[in-house]
Amino acid sequence: MTDTALLYHDAVALLKQLIVTPSFSKEEEETAAILGRFFAERMIPAQRVGNNLYALNKHYDPAKPSILLNSHHDTVKPNKGYTLDPFTPVEKDGKLFGLGSNDAGGCLVSLLAVFLHFYPQEGLSHNVVFAASAEEEISGVNGIELVLPYLGTIHCGIVGEPTQMQMAVAERGLMVIDCVAEGRAGHAARNEGENALYKAADDINWIRNYRFDKVSPLLGESRMTVTIIGTDNQQHNVVPSQCRYVIDVRVNELYTFDEILEALQQNLQSRFKPRTTRMKSTSIPLDHPLVKAGISLGRTYYGSPTTSDKALMPFPTLKMGPGDSARSHTADEFIYLDEIKEGIALYIRLLGHVL
Repeated sequence: MTDTALLYHDAVALLKQLIVTPSFSKEEEETAAILGRFFAERMIPAQRVGNNLYALNKHYDPAKPSILLNSHHDTVKPNKGYTLDPFTPVEKDGKLFGLGSNDAGGCLVSLLAVFLHFYPQEGLSHNVVFAASAEEEISGVNGIELVLPYLGTIHCGIVGEPTQMQMAVAERGLMVIDCVAEGRAGHAARNEGENALYKAADDINWIRNYRFDKVSPLLGESRMTVTIIGTDNQQHNVVPSQCRYVIDVRVNELYTFDEILEALQQNLQSRFKPRTTRMKSTSIPLDHPLVKAGISLGRTYYGSPTTSDKALMPFPTLKMGPGDSARSHTADEFIYLDEIKEGIALYIRLLGHVL
C-alpha cells in the first residue's frame, strides 16, 4: 500500500470512529480521547489542552517559521430530518454518511493525514503544527483560542472547512448586537405613554434600508439583519415601555466593528451592546505563498460568507478542505470518500510548494 493510500485508509477509519462518538460543542471529551489514542498508537507525542489536541512535527525547530493545520472535532446536534442514525457511519454509493462527516470530520482527518505525511521529514523550511480544536460550532472560548498560546509562533495556517478544496481567502466577520428601545408605559385606550415598539420599528426600518458604502470584491456588502424582537408586555391594552431586538451583523474585510458601531450610534434611538467582537473579518493576501501554491494547482479563490476558527487566528490563514459547505448541518450529512482521498493528495501537493 502506498503512503497516500495508507494515509487515506487510516483517515477514513478514524473518521468512522469520530462519527460513532457524540461530540457536541463543549462535550468533546471522548473524541479528544480518540484523537489522543490515534497519536499514541503511532508513537507521536500529542498534548491536550481542554478538549483541544495539538502535535508538532518530529524535527520541530523553534528558529523556523511554523504552519498550522487546524480543523475542529465538535459537531452541532442532529436535526429532526435525519432518516439514518447520525452516529452510525454508513458507506453507500461512494459516500460516507454520519454526523460531522462533512463538517468538519473529513477536513480534520485529511489534515491529520497530511501532518503524518510530513511529521518525520527532515530539512523542511517550516515546522508543521497540527491542532484539533473544540467548540468551533459555537465559537466557544475553550476552543482554538485556548490552545493557540501553546503552539509557539505561527506564521500562517490552513483551516479545514468544507470548501470543495477551493480557497476561501476571505471570511465575513460576525457581530451580534443586543438592542433595547426605551419608552413609557400607558393605557392603549387613552393613547397614553410612549410606545417603545414604535421606536424599535423606526430603528429596524433604518437598519433594513441602510447600505454601507465599501463593497468588497470578495465578500460583497457588509449586512445587518434584525433576527429577534419582543417586549415583556403580556397585556394587549398596555403600551410597552421597552422593546428588545437583536441585530446579526456580517462584516466584510473593509470595515472594522468599531466603524459599524459608530454608524449605529449616529442613527439609532435604541441603546445597544455587542455580545462579542471576537469574530472579526479576515483575509489572506492573494500573493501569499499558500494562495499562490493553490492557484498553481488550479484552485480558485473566493470570499466565504460563513465564519470559522479562522476569525480567531492572529495570522494569515487559508480556509480550504474536502466536502461541501452546502451539506453542513443538513439531515443525513455525508462526504464523498473520493473527496477525502483527493483532499489528502491536494493538501500534500499544496504544502509541498511551501515546505
